[in-house]
Amino acid sequence: MAPRIAVLGCGYWGGNHIRTLNALGALQAVSDANPDNAGRFASQFGVPAVPVEELFTRPDIDGIVLALPAQFHAHYATLAVQNGKDVLVEKPIALEVADAESEVEAARANGRVFMVGHVLRFHPAFEKLLELVQAGALGKIGYVHSHRVGLGKFHTENDALWDLAPHDLSMILAVTGEEPSVIRGEGAALLDHLSDFAHLHLEFPGGIKGHLFASRLNPYRERRFSVVGSKGMAVFDDMEPWGRKLALYRHEVWREGNHWDFKSAEPEYIAVEEAMPLTRELQHFLHCIETREQPRTNGREAISVLRILTAGTVRHPRQD
Repeated sequence: MAPRIAVLGCGYWGGNHIRTLNALGALQAVSDANPDNAGRFASQFGVPAVPVEELFTRPDIDGIVLALPAQFHAHYATLAVQNGKDVLVEKPIALEVADAESEVEAARANGRVFMVGHVLRFHPAFEKLLELVQAGALGKIGYVHSHRVGLGKFHTENDALWDLAPHDLSMILAVTGEEPSVIRGEGAALLDHLSDFAHLHLEFPGGIKGHLFASRLNPYRERRFSVVGSKGMAVFDDMEPWGRKLALYRHEVWREGNHWDFKSAEPEYIAVEEAMPLTRELQHFLHCIETREQPRTNGREAISVLRILTAGTVRHPRQD
């Protein structure tokens, strides 16, 4: 029997978790501070709507997915693991590094699985890109850059960096294998005091440099993640159809005398499995509950992401 999972938070992304867990045969209950929200999903999927204050002591629940505003994650994740529940916490897991460290430590002390919802780590195209990197197909990695821009969504608590960048930072950390030693953030706020545009410039101890651009006020959508190595370059473009989501460029660059020369190559499109990242993420969560393995996206990584977000945040004066 699959582990029995409850979802706390029946908003947009919580609804996706609910539908996916139901398809996997693992949905046990739903809960929300607004009983009407939970009631709608409970009726649709034939599971109980459990009041929040009762959720954590239910003996028929093995794990809880937390899809809440970030300021509530640390409190409820700690409550869950202290009551013997494994957790998948959506990003970001907290708004303060100290709170993130506290909830992760609580999970460790209570022997519970603590997984973070960095869903793009489970995208088949990124998984294949990471395989190319680790197999040395791109040679020595020198630069990683990510662009995630579009129009909306607008939040009153999180700026573009905190809302859009965690997934990309998770992928950057997976490629580099280490935290950056230098973090420089730039931001621009057009609507209020929160950055609508955010740049991060990163330098890593091993010599890799990186750049991230996130915007929620952009005229076009872009979801592109690129890795540049000495033997080739790879691009994961999530706006492309499945057959073109991962491209490998075997460009050549060399020095001749006092100048550099190069030869460009046509992209080689790498075949990847067509699968929903959220399904694969939740399958991994269920697997970790059953085997007690450390999740691919664990608390340590989430704290690293939070440190980068904190260091790269630009504060703007409030606009009247």
